[in-house]
Amino acid sequence: MKYRIALLAVSLLAIVSCSITGHDPDSFAAWHARHHDEAEGLTQYLAERDLAGVLPIHELLRSASSWQQCNAEPFAVPPRQQWESVASVLTLLKHLVSSGVVGSNIEVYSGYRNPDLNACAGGAKASAHATSFALDIKVSGSADTASALCDFWRSEGEAWNMGFSIYPSGRIHIDTAGYRTWGYDHTGKSAACPATRTTGKRPDSPGSAGIAILAEK
Repeated sequence: MKYRIALLAVSLLAIVSCSITGHDPDSFAAWHARHHDEAEGLTQYLAERDLAGVLPIHELLRSASSWQQCNAEPFAVPPRQQWESVASVLTLLKHLVSSGVVGSNIEVYSGYRNPDLNACAGGAKASAHATSFALDIKVSGSADTASALCDFWRSEGEAWNMGFSIYPSGRIHIDTAGYRTWGYDHTGKSAACPATRTTGKRPDSPGSAGIAILAEK
């Protein structure tokens, strides 16, 4: 009887352990085991640039909220040639946090998306999520995040080459692929913080002061 009880206890412990340690095939632990070299390569690259601690790696590598509907994986490592863009966006985010523009309680909804996932998720063909790197995030604990980001984008965004939007869901998009902003209709007309000036450049120019026609979802 004691042996049976002990065996049952071990079995229950194993079940609990499996649920905790990520044997779910969609867990980050399971995904990381399949993509160890890629993920560790990026982690090392960021560590060398003092950027590894800006976001936990399981947050940074989130692919898209619709990954299941799109038959994709929940996490993705950007191609090596885009790691410089990853570092650029994280440097911007680090500055936004350290300067108090946004709080440090950040949840990532989307980072790099391969072209197929990006198309399925409704992103623009030239979305920074697929062509360079972008983050869709939510920041909790700060009521004035939107206005603070708008002020920052207007005053310093051009120097950072900052792409920025706030979606109706409250998610915030940031990238460093071109100084621009846009809103629900994918143009600057519906942007949460429209530009206060224009440069005379085409609306879809990467250097435009606030107009973007790309569906940067």
